[in-house]
Amino acid sequence: MTNKKEKKTGWNFDNSYANLPKSFFASVNLNPVSSPKLIIFNEPLAASLGLNIQAQKSEDGVATLAGNEIPEGALPLAQAYAGHQFGHFTMLGDGRAMLLGEQITPHGERVDIQLKGSGRTPYSRGGDGRASLGPMLREYIISEAMHALDIPTTRSLAVVTTGEPVIRETELPGAILTRVAASHLRFGTFQYIAKWGSVEELRGLADYALKRHFPEVDEDESRYLSLLREVIKRHAMLIAKWQLAGFIHGVMNTDNMTISGETIDYGPCAFMDAYDPETVFSSIDIQGRYAYGNQPYIAGWNLARFAETLLPLLHADQEEAVQLAQDEISNFIELYQRNWLAGMRRKLGLFNEEIQDEALINDLLKLMQKHRADYTNTFLALTFDNAEGTMLFGTEEFADWHKQWQDRLGRQEEPKTISQQLMRRSNPAVIPRNHRVEEALDAAVKQGDYSVMERLLGVLSSPYAHSPEQADYCTLPPESSSPYKTFCGT
Repeated sequence: MTNKKEKKTGWNFDNSYANLPKSFFASVNLNPVSSPKLIIFNEPLAASLGLNIQAQKSEDGVATLAGNEIPEGALPLAQAYAGHQFGHFTMLGDGRAMLLGEQITPHGERVDIQLKGSGRTPYSRGGDGRASLGPMLREYIISEAMHALDIPTTRSLAVVTTGEPVIRETELPGAILTRVAASHLRFGTFQYIAKWGSVEELRGLADYALKRHFPEVDEDESRYLSLLREVIKRHAMLIAKWQLAGFIHGVMNTDNMTISGETIDYGPCAFMDAYDPETVFSSIDIQGRYAYGNQPYIAGWNLARFAETLLPLLHADQEEAVQLAQDEISNFIELYQRNWLAGMRRKLGLFNEEIQDEALINDLLKLMQKHRADYTNTFLALTFDNAEGTMLFGTEEFADWHKQWQDRLGRQEEPKTISQQLMRRSNPAVIPRNHRVEEALDAAVKQGDYSVMERLLGVLSSPYAHSPEQADYCTLPPESSSPYKTFCGT
């Protein structure tokens, strides 16, 4: 019988992942915190999940978001997985996260509800399982901005403070993020089962992934090959969207790549200002493995690692299985390039295709790199025919390029007014500028002032509005003698 309180709050849990073999996860107990306080709550997301907003913001609701109480129907667990971290394979798992269960929304969708920073699990590897406020707010800001930019992503439902400090280099306020995901199935989940499980367990995991994320190919004769093909297609689209927005993930380990094709883990991520394919922000990416320009190739490498896990399911003959996998993986860069090129055409107002388009696009990017022009603002200036608004203005090279672009626009049937509308829909007025994000986090963490973050979130929620209120958020950071650095942050 449904608990009246849970019916009131709107939780509607199912636990299909818990029906998989016990080796896939570990059941966990709650790690209650002393005095949870709700900092931010995503009301539009809550409504779409079928949650009662006022009930969720009540004392009982916050207790659930803090991991102090188990909602009716939830089965808290920590998922096991492995991963290549900066190219090195290791055993991992949810060391500071707890999956409450799967919420079934009013539209019948199934999404994971996970508490991040909820305490120790069997996979904590000596850590305290906690998280600090700054990184949790960062994930909230960036993931919601990514959603508004139409980039597949996990979402953030809430952040609560715990009333307890976490000790890192200094003492920091503790916090817990409630993350919403299509699922938390990772490339690393398959790597874990392929390494330490049986072929039948691997088959069960693949069947589960097919039913949950790719039901349209679940009945295919070569269903596991179809699984690989669909995962490749989703990541070809995802990485293209990252590149088109100037987003740099920063830690593209295989455990941070999802089967669903959603962006996950916003630790050292950032958005590029001046265009440079070698841009790296993460303090731990010393060799530039995950630089902006490398992201498509790293995604291909990660997909190859995923494909390796499926070999026993692809064909009984090892050589035939390898060939099938290689044939699919070899398509990734072409699929990515096709998505990226289509996106770039939209950013330049191009409706049709000409063979010279790729050269036109690359010539612009080379100019931007040479003159250290801001990536987002350059496309914004072109959108509004404001060439003098870019650092490229006044150079002979840009004048030549601009004429070629105008000639190209003139060769298509659509008038320039329609092209500009396409560009407005394809070039955001605002992105989460790194200095603006840091400004919001500093105010929140150091001063307890959340108004800066709330204003930023409001602006980022409609990146294609091109409203006067967004103008201040387009400005570049002040000149600095040291490059901007991000940290994984726990």
